[in-house]
Amino acid sequence: MLSEVLQRYNILVLHGPNLNLLGQREPGIYGSVTLEDINSQLEQLGEELGVNVSCFQSNHEGALVDAIHDARGRDRGILINAGAYTHTSIALRDALAAVEIPTVEVHLSNIYKREPFRHHSYIAPIAIGQISGFGAESYRLGLQALVDHLQGQDSSKISAIATS
Repeated sequence: MLSEVLQRYNILVLHGPNLNLLGQREPGIYGSVTLEDINSQLEQLGEELGVNVSCFQSNHEGALVDAIHDARGRDRGILINAGAYTHTSIALRDALAAVEIPTVEVHLSNIYKREPFRHHSYIAPIAIGQISGFGAESYRLGLQALVDHLQGQDSSKISAIATS
């Protein structure tokens, strides 16, 4: 049991629709950093934090749902920027709830300072937290928060093992 708790975490990073166009798409809102830059930064931070980071982007809702399902039994956490699906996809929400993997929702822009339809998230109620408005740094903050959460869970498990 203890070796299971101490193993290196696998973290899945999911990017939703249109995020493949980062750096080109509406730079006034989303900045000039590319998706490849974000993925590289997350992989580097993952190394520093002692976690394995794998990144996946799709413009297709079903592909994202499949990636969430595939994470079950493999990944300890999910970091997700579902893009516009945040506000529309019950399917993504249900997939995240079904796999019961701790999830942090991130957004480049502050969705609460934008159009009213962006103020609602189907993911937020089942996520352990949400970070928005810090550009590419939202992803780094989200990864750090997710790893801290997982380490806290493991500390509790180690304490329980030690006292039993």
